[in-house]
Amino acid sequence: MERSADVDRLIAAARQLSASLADLRFAPPVSHVYDPLTYAWAAHADYLRRYGAGRKRVIFLGMNPGPFGMVQCGIPFGELSVVRDWLRISAPIGRPVVENPARPVEGWSCRRSEISGRRLWGLFQQRHGTAEAFFAEHFVANYCPLAFFDHGRNLTPDKLPPAEVLPLLAACDEHLRQMVDVLRPEWLIGVGGFAETRAVAALAGRGVRIGRILHPSPASPAANRGWAEAATGQLLALGVW
Repeated sequence: MERSADVDRLIAAARQLSASLADLRFAPPVSHVYDPLTYAWAAHADYLRRYGAGRKRVIFLGMNPGPFGMVQCGIPFGELSVVRDWLRISAPIGRPVVENPARPVEGWSCRRSEISGRRLWGLFQQRHGTAEAFFAEHFVANYCPLAFFDHGRNLTPDKLPPAEVLPLLAACDEHLRQMVDVLRPEWLIGVGGFAETRAVAALAGRGVRIGRILHPSPASPAANRGWAEAATGQLLALGVW
């Protein structure tokens, strides 16, 4: 019963986070805001139910949804082929209320690859083999569930004005604390510097060890020079793996 209760708490926390962000408004250059926890909720809830049970030794924390990953399928770093074939999630995906014509939500029909997700999940597949083996001790989440666009351009939360971002950070910090209280990790690993910084701020006094790995984004020259090897080396050096 404890495992079921843990998953229920994760699901309730995700719903609460989505609801708390629903009334936030963002000025130009933000043209559109997507919340996959609404239109892709069925897939996200399936992810939590399948893989959120029990204590996790390590949480990997990303920044926010990528346009061809979680935006399309509701799963953090959600490279679609990995989500379908390795995570075995194929729940129906809806559409945002106000859709960005430059970044449509095509769900399982999307043909674009989320390269960051392909790299991240590819490393986990290579090292652990099955999803069940990976999630026995690990979990993957995003700090912020919202995706921001300046029409065809992706905007990350760290680029938003302070007045707009403060209530966003407050809600996301609280959700991160709730998730950590449920999963009770030894380690939280920020995938990139932003996630690490937010974890340090949100989790002070909770006894969680915090580190980071190189972000797998193709925008990073270092990530394009052998990301899996670099991230593995960082995790080994920290003592996480």
